[in-house]
Amino acid sequence: MRYIIIGGVAGGATAAARLRRADEMAEIILLEKGPHISYANCGLPYYIGGVIAERGKLLLQTPESFGKRFRIDVRIENEVIAIHPENKNLTIRKASGEEYKETYDKLLLSPGANPVKPPLEGINTEGIFTLRNVEDTDHIKAYITEKQVKRAVVVGAGFIGLEMAENLHHAGVAVSVVEMGNQVMAPIDFSMAAYIHQHLTQKGVSLYLEEGVTHFQRTDSSITVFLKSGKTIPADMVLLSIGVRPATALAQQAGLKLGETGGIWVDEHLETSQKDIYAVGDAIEYPHPLTGKPWLNYLANPANRQGRIVADNMVFGNTVSYEGAIGTSIAKVFDMTVASTGLAAKRLKQWDMKYRSSVTHSSSHAGYYPDALPLTLKLTFHPETGKLYGAQCVGYEGVDKRIDQIAGLIKHGGTVYDLIETEHTYAPPFSSAKDPIAIGGYVASNIISGAMPAISWRELVEEKDQVVMFDTRTVGEFSFGSIPGAINIPVDEIREHLAEIPTDKPVILFCAVGLRGYLAQRILMGRGYRNVRNLIGGYKTYSTSIAPVPKPSTEVISQTSASSSQPAATSTEATSATPKKEVLKINVCGLQCPGPVMQVKKAMDSIAAGERVEIVATDAGIARDVSGWCDATGNKLIEKHEDKGRYTVVLEKGDSVTNCPSTPTLN
Repeated sequence: MRYIIIGGVAGGATAAARLRRADEMAEIILLEKGPHISYANCGLPYYIGGVIAERGKLLLQTPESFGKRFRIDVRIENEVIAIHPENKNLTIRKASGEEYKETYDKLLLSPGANPVKPPLEGINTEGIFTLRNVEDTDHIKAYITEKQVKRAVVVGAGFIGLEMAENLHHAGVAVSVVEMGNQVMAPIDFSMAAYIHQHLTQKGVSLYLEEGVTHFQRTDSSITVFLKSGKTIPADMVLLSIGVRPATALAQQAGLKLGETGGIWVDEHLETSQKDIYAVGDAIEYPHPLTGKPWLNYLANPANRQGRIVADNMVFGNTVSYEGAIGTSIAKVFDMTVASTGLAAKRLKQWDMKYRSSVTHSSSHAGYYPDALPLTLKLTFHPETGKLYGAQCVGYEGVDKRIDQIAGLIKHGGTVYDLIETEHTYAPPFSSAKDPIAIGGYVASNIISGAMPAISWRELVEEKDQVVMFDTRTVGEFSFGSIPGAINIPVDEIREHLAEIPTDKPVILFCAVGLRGYLAQRILMGRGYRNVRNLIGGYKTYSTSIAPVPKPSTEVISQTSASSSQPAATSTEATSATPKKEVLKINVCGLQCPGPVMQVKKAMDSIAAGERVEIVATDAGIARDVSGWCDATGNKLIEKHEDKGRYTVVLEKGDSVTNCPSTPTLN
């Protein structure tokens, strides 16, 4: 039997190795138009940024080592230019230009996908790159060094675009990111992407959302990027990360069927419309397991799994069916990790599928154990059965294991109740007795049962003029900021203030993350209130989602500051000319609300006017809301910065500090 594989990365290389294990006597030819096979394309951005120091570590196998180990005829720089299914042969072009033919018994297509490069004026200018393979990486790496690149524009804010933004920053380059959509990372929901917006700007990245590029113009010393708004961005280099499209030219030439989304159509055995021709990887279209709708999935894990399945089917005769991929992905964005699996709320809405969602805020491990860091989890699920549709998670540690667990449940038809029943390993350094995914399951089940009628941040934005809002946090937390128009009644005092809460109007309750709002809701529902809802994810989700993205600075970050572990100084930071003062240092990392705010107020009350307090917290709200709190109380914000999920804030007590703003009450 003679097998030929077109494409030697991911699915193609996996299939070749599996074919040999399944059939020791077969003749296997692996054709790759580039000079490398089986390389770690997901690691390319990290080599550019210097995180991966050795180029050789990206090359998992050389053509020589792979060919020898598996007795495979590996032919690099051999491009297939035509497939002739009627004769079962191929036309192949060598790097020299010479053409020849090869016959096959069974053929596998693994051509991958091509980067999108729109026909914009100046797009082929020197210094404008796409990143798809090792050769692209070498060109970018060399260009950065030779041209001493200090400013870069990344066009497109998908997973690869943001990984490149981080790694260019790590290499000492000031980075601007331009994205046509209203958020980064399109597969996740806006409210989750908002945490990434906040983090990127904290790191000094200039973020241009809802902006399109119209054209590029090269000067002697730089490239000017022109935006639809009329703005321009000067750059030393540009990286295009707009997206990819399935590489289907060969399939089309051979008359193979393409699917609705433009990928190569395959059946459950990964066989194309032409007998004995199979296809895997980025180029194929396959039904999504949750919807049955055809979709494209550009991920390495499914491609490798497909390679193993298709090899068995080619050898043993279509014995294994592919179950499909739900789309599980993860990315490191500076200090944060963002991951998703299954279907986000916006995708469910687009496909007119009934769903509900929950948002919970937990810690990566037990809060009383050092270095517990925040973790936000969003679930989407069927509103009646609780069947899991998807999950998204943003945090600093432990994001991967939560999404991996949920992905496994989704692929096997799991529900939110399975999250509750999942048995976790637990010790304080690793998790909590109630793991974040269990908390997510409890909240989702309460939404389904009606125990917690809920409202999302987006619904509240639309309805807040028609409802009465009550902030159930402490007076101290309320003074740091709240939803305009909200009335402050702490949850522990709510029974004494029932007369102030109307029964004839819709009531919205909220706290920092949702728990105290839920407790207050249960009190009111137990006393006969019917039209009362709790804000999903609390004030943390609401305030993060509605916060405007800071306008990009017109100043270019210097190479020194960009490569530093700390972001460039903000306008509120002390200058070198400011004399150092003794400070009272407090650490409120990992404390549950209202702990951080109470500790801050206690510390500020204990010092004299002109003295300072340095707060280290894992609560982003402290850093976000402290400016308004200082304005309201007469204290001064001296410095604030973020590093790996820890927010450092320095406050100076004012000469005439006022009391907290009075709590608004009903007329």
